Amino acid sequence: MRLKKSLQLALNIFVHSKLRSWLTIIGIIVGIAAVVAIISISLGAQQQLEERLGSLGADILTISPGMQRATGFGFGGEGGGPSGGSSSTSSEAKNLTNKDITVLKSIPNVKYVMGQVSGQGDVVYSSKTAKNVRINGVEISTWKDITTEKLISGRVLTNGDMYSVVIGNRIATTMFEKEIPINSKITIEGKSFNVVGILEEGSTIYMPLDIARTILEDVGEDEFNSISVKIEDVSISNQTVTDITKKLMLSRGILSEKKKDFSVSNPAAMQQTIQQTLSTMTLFLGAIAAISLIVGAIGIANTMFTSVLEKTRDIGIMKSIGAKNLDILLIFLLNSGLIGLVGGIGGVILGTISSTAINAFAGVSTSTTTRGAGGTFGFLGSSSVVSIQLIAGALLFSVLIGMIAGAIPAYRASRLNPVDALRYE
Repeated sequence: MRLKKSLQLALNIFVHSKLRSWLTIIGIIVGIAAVVAIISISLGAQQQLEERLGSLGADILTISPGMQRATGFGFGGEGGGPSGGSSSTSSEAKNLTNKDITVLKSIPNVKYVMGQVSGQGDVVYSSKTAKNVRINGVEISTWKDITTEKLISGRVLTNGDMYSVVIGNRIATTMFEKEIPINSKITIEGKSFNVVGILEEGSTIYMPLDIARTILEDVGEDEFNSISVKIEDVSISNQTVTDITKKLMLSRGILSEKKKDFSVSNPAAMQQTIQQTLSTMTLFLGAIAAISLIVGAIGIANTMFTSVLEKTRDIGIMKSIGAKNLDILLIFLLNSGLIGLVGGIGGVILGTISSTAINAFAGVSTSTTTRGAGGTFGFLGSSSVVSIQLIAGALLFSVLIGMIAGAIPAYRASRLNPVDALRYE
């Protein structure tokens, strides 16, 4: 019997199946949908993590005064790092100085070192005042080499700039009634500044370090709120963090780790830790979702056993006119595979819709892409990542579950004696 004919007979059995077959399919749909939703949300979260930590720069280390009670990064340029960062430090924090910068420059794998000061100030533009705007004072000579911020218009700060600033996009577009164009004048704490550049995102104002010291309160002449270090080889970032810690402790006369009055943050190590946590959580939730697939597989086996009993007489007729055991086996295997395939298709659709609904309900804004061989494209407006590989894997898995669950009933059908089958009522 040809494969085409076997497939036609299997499809005929499937189409004329009773309600229990469709109930079995629902079980597969629920299981596959759960797996697809969990994996797609996990991939979306991981992609968002990579994009946000990537905006910080995996090759950028940040030294902050004080031991951190909690570490976090303000994505989008709201913090003290080159493109953002915030940490909760102890009350015993000792400010960083030029001496620390000199020590850092002598450490292997360190390419650039930049001290910066930060604070808040009132900004006036077009007779409107914005209070407590984030202000960062940076070293102009190294800021362009170490920052991960991206310009959408204008230029970065350069040597010779005095009362010039680069502002975040939210300041330029939404903070005041009128949009701030390049070469506009804004007033910061009573002093006039020229806007020479606008960043792609963020609500921070960047200005020359010396000028920032005159604008911000509680900032000494030789003190920094943080120091950013750009390293050459990210693969040895952990070792570089260790070297920095040892050198600074020695320079600052600190003998005990418990008395350390500074903290070194490493985005690369943070990213690896969070990715491992996400992978573990995905595996755990995926295992729970797999229980639904096991239940669905049991349903397929039960449906196939019943189908074999119902088709016993038909099996006898096919064998009496020349059908072989392999033909009967193939027909019922294809039938169970079709049940799995239909369940898989329904599961992929339901899983994608579910992950979109979950993200929308939770307010998650991950980047939505479907990655195929031809590139990247949006998928159903979801904020999860549903890849071609995930879809193909889910469908293949569901078909395999169906065929494995139907293997024993199909084998029993193929071994039926044609005479006994014809007598079956």
